[in-house]
Amino acid sequence: MTGNRDTAPFWIDPDVAEVVFPDVELAMREPDGLLAVGADLSVPTLLHAYRRGIFPWYGPGQPIIWWAPDPRLVLFPDELRVSRSLARTIRQGKFSVTLDTAFRAVVDACAAPRPSQSGTWITPQMATAYTDLHAAGYAHSVECWDRGELAGGLYGVAIGRVFFGESMFTRVSDASKVAFVTLVRRLQRQGYQLIDCQVYTSHLASLGARTIPRREFSRILGRECSADAPQFAWPHDVESGSE
Repeated sequence: MTGNRDTAPFWIDPDVAEVVFPDVELAMREPDGLLAVGADLSVPTLLHAYRRGIFPWYGPGQPIIWWAPDPRLVLFPDELRVSRSLARTIRQGKFSVTLDTAFRAVVDACAAPRPSQSGTWITPQMATAYTDLHAAGYAHSVECWDRGELAGGLYGVAIGRVFFGESMFTRVSDASKVAFVTLVRRLQRQGYQLIDCQVYTSHLASLGARTIPRREFSRILGRECSADAPQFAWPHDVESGSE
């Protein structure tokens, strides 16, 4: 895939001193949200992208590809939906949940081959980039444990009052859902306003996520995670296993 300078996908020179992304409203309709090709995965570039509602997604052997789909799947924390069976699992305390204790293990688990997929978009380059973002204090993980073994989890990026979910995995039934519910409840208490889920999945929709127009999403980001917005605290303490 190659980009250009006049229409999407735009080419962004990876050697420029400071990456500037085009307006997300210039993204392609088909494939939905394709915006740009190139740039790099440095911490400043990733933060610049996320603040504008842009995320990288590409396969092995491809250049870095940037997306801003319309509509956008999001979860407003107070709209979280927990089924009776999932609530029962949480109450039973089958799992213990930790935050930021095994970030790279979660990323590697998310990158592992899955029966329904022929490959992974979490390339070694991508995993390293998010590990760097974690070291810088922006990327975070939620780990769900079953008798001392990592059973599920997720990772994403926190900027201002917004958490951008990137990927999740599960090895034991409901483990990723327990991690997600724990995350949402904790972020709600911390004052976060939005969780970005990127694109529609029935799994996330069942938990209360819904789509909103890209323009509305951009307005929220401009208010809640602009350069002037406060960087809300990430909750680092350990969950006891139920809420």
